[in-house]
Amino acid sequence: MQKGISSREFTGSLKFDCGQDGVIVLADNAVSRDDRDTACTIGITTANLAKLITGKLNPMTGVMMGKLKVSGDARVAMKLGELLKA
Repeated sequence: MQKGISSREFTGSLKFDCGQDGVIVLADNAVSRDDRDTACTIGITTANLAKLITGKLNPMTGVMMGKLKVSGDARVAMKLGELLKA
C-alpha cells in the first residue's frame, strides 16, 4: 500500500478498521498503524483486507456480501481503487 500511495496522490483520509487486529490509516500520502479520526472508515477483517489488496476481493462485491462496511465519506473509499492498481 505504501508503494501505491507514494507513487500517486491520495487526498483525504481513510482507515481500515480490522477490529482486534488494529487499524491501517491512509492519510497525508502515508500509511500508518496509528489510530486517528478519518473521513472514511472501512470495517474489514485482516483476511479480507489481504484479499482486497491482492485483487481477490472486489470492493463492490465485498460491500454487498457484508465482508466490508464503509462509513463516512464513501467518495474517499472510491479513491482507494486507484491506489490498489499500483
